[in-house]
Amino acid sequence: MAGQDKLSLRLDDQLCFALYSASHLMTRAYRPMLAAIGLTYPQYLAMLVLWEADDLTVGALGERLFLDSGTLTPLLKRLEALGHVERRRDPADERQVRVRLTESGRALEAEARKHYETMVCGLGVSGEQIRALREATVAFRRSLAAGA
Repeated sequence: MAGQDKLSLRLDDQLCFALYSASHLMTRAYRPMLAAIGLTYPQYLAMLVLWEADDLTVGALGERLFLDSGTLTPLLKRLEALGHVERRRDPADERQVRVRLTESGRALEAEARKHYETMVCGLGVSGEQIRALREATVAFRRSLAAGA
């Protein structure tokens, strides 16, 4: 700890609170967009992964989202009930469940993109600022994961 500033227990000095409160406000900023496309924020994140790479195992999807299967399975069941995904046992390994987009799920991507662009424009920050903040946050997440 030598050479570091004195650590403070003031709320406004806490990195965890800055991240938590920013995350909370960011999720709130997404609400109108998500309401327009009929998804919750966790469902939207799952769809983002599937729009990038369709037909994934539940395990692979969970790794990308940092979620365990106990959290992910109910979320996927709701997406399936909405008609956006289908879950099937992997014929090569019956222990694995694969998640695949339906036509409805694929079509939702274009609608989400339109609303996302509108929402991002309303944030009041440049694309460069968003990229820099995202890169710093991802680097911090990697450091946390390496320490765990």
